[in-house]
Amino acid sequence: MGLAAVAVVCFSLSLPATRVAVGALDPIFVGPGRCAAAGLLAIVYLVVTRTPWPGWRLVPRLVVVAAGVGIGFPLLSSMALVDESSAHGAVVIACLPLATATFAVLRAKERPHTEFWLASAVGMTTVLVFVAVSGGLDGGFSLSDVYLLGAVVLGGWGYAEGGMLAGEIGGAQTISWAVVLVLPVTLPVAIMTSDGLGEVSWAQGISFVYLATCTMYLGFFAWYAAMARDGIARVGQVQLMQPVLTLAWSAVLLHERVTLLSVLVAVAVLASVVWTQRARVSRQAAGEPAALPEAVRTGRE
Repeated sequence: MGLAAVAVVCFSLSLPATRVAVGALDPIFVGPGRCAAAGLLAIVYLVVTRTPWPGWRLVPRLVVVAAGVGIGFPLLSSMALVDESSAHGAVVIACLPLATATFAVLRAKERPHTEFWLASAVGMTTVLVFVAVSGGLDGGFSLSDVYLLGAVVLGGWGYAEGGMLAGEIGGAQTISWAVVLVLPVTLPVAIMTSDGLGEVSWAQGISFVYLATCTMYLGFFAWYAAMARDGIARVGQVQLMQPVLTLAWSAVLLHERVTLLSVLVAVAVLASVVWTQRARVSRQAAGEPAALPEAVRTGRE
């Protein structure tokens, strides 16, 4: 839990830092660019630690991790924050723990009871109503909200798949190989969209470096290690702190106005995710055979 808390504190600065970075940098550069920078750092780590190749059988799963947390989430959140505040984004991203738990359920073959899905529906509905009301004058979704919801889905998928892989090869190795494998895609995109790098301010430059080193790379060392130790769904709920911390960072660092509605919606979503975790779920570890019937185990007909 301590590792997960450290990771979430690190991740909670992601939206404010992205908001600052896209003030001068192309959001398409900020998304794949920070993944490319993390990939270059990962090469150094893998070489220095002499980490062995995990095998081709894990490549598809590593690509899923990279597509979710390395490309999808950073790119979509960067595109959203060009026009939207990080405080607004924090409320929508509050659904990320729920998405992570849902993908953990699907991948681990768990059987949630009705209460679980009811809690999930309440949380998601709360967020959808919020973005519908605040997304535009016509009461519909803004394009930024679509980007943020897409980031939630891809991020949850990448978290869950990475958490499972971390149990097999380790957290640091999981994120390292993931960002390295997509370097042939992220590095060319970053180079092609790097116009204006010489005109960024110190704050914008530091924000991008933070995104590349901490939220895209080092934070996942702790995050995936925690998931490998204590389970994806359980550890994922430490993200309950993230929207509240992000709202605080947005107010303190960016002087954004955090509305009462944003705070109330964030609290409501957090409550629904807590409810989700308290609901009964019949769990079955990945790869574990189903329990044999009593008659078979005892030898009785």
